[in-house]
Amino acid sequence: MSSPAIEVCDLHKSYGTHDAVRGIDFSVARGEVFGLLGPNGAGKTTTVEILEGYRERTRGEVSVLGFDPGERPAELRVRVGIVLQAGGMYRFITVREAVAHWARLYPHPRDVEEVIAVAGLQDKAETRVRTLSGGQARRLDLALALVGDPELIFLDEPTTGFDPAARRAAWETIRSLRDLGKTVLLTTHYLDEAQELCDRVAIIKAGRILAIGRPQELGVGAATRVRVSWRDEEGRLQEREVEDPTALVHELTSAAVARGASVTELTVVRPSLEDVYLELTADAAASVTADPVPARA
Repeated sequence: MSSPAIEVCDLHKSYGTHDAVRGIDFSVARGEVFGLLGPNGAGKTTTVEILEGYRERTRGEVSVLGFDPGERPAELRVRVGIVLQAGGMYRFITVREAVAHWARLYPHPRDVEEVIAVAGLQDKAETRVRTLSGGQARRLDLALALVGDPELIFLDEPTTGFDPAARRAAWETIRSLRDLGKTVLLTTHYLDEAQELCDRVAIIKAGRILAIGRPQELGVGAATRVRVSWRDEEGRLQEREVEDPTALVHELTSAAVARGASVTELTVVRPSLEDVYLELTADAAASVTADPVPARA
């Protein structure tokens, strides 16, 4: 059995008296798409930047592809691709020149034209970077992260600024990375994105992990209320939240059968990832302040 791509044990990060990350533990299997979710200031970006080697941890154990990222080994950097929340590129070169330049930094890069196509920038290949729209610039960030053919890709809010069609295209790119056996660590504020793409997610608040698991299973241990709705005999829409819908559904259907009628518009809705997220982070705005962002070395 192969070792995890990422292992984090009792990770802490403090800035003076502010604890941005407060002892979190998780692992990411090779070939997995793993999501980190949480409100602003929860500690997501701090955690990711420690894994990338951009920030030093206060304490804890971290392993990325078998290396300590805090030591910033060259052997690790050539095996990792990164899309930061905000990036930068030489403004007066073209998209093709930027991707080709990045490709020369890696020992076994992917084909430049292929990567430009994967990022959806074929029509902008000869366009100078300074004229790209915000969404197009994010696509270029994605292309630069993929051109080295990395084993592990960090995607920090990768579809911010994308229109709906571009977001869907990016989703297909991420799915194709998983099909190729790549490991992806994704942070996003789009819960539908996490629901669609992630094998597992961790919900972080105030520097601690509150829940971790498959998106469709998190409701079992968090937002456990199930919503049952139906139309009554007068045609009025009724709704009730219960922990287990079995008894209520049996009661409704048995009564309808006894009357020789049917239960119309009966629906049983279990908590979505969004429901779980909102329940767990309900008071985040009142209790969490934003992560400080010191300049990178």
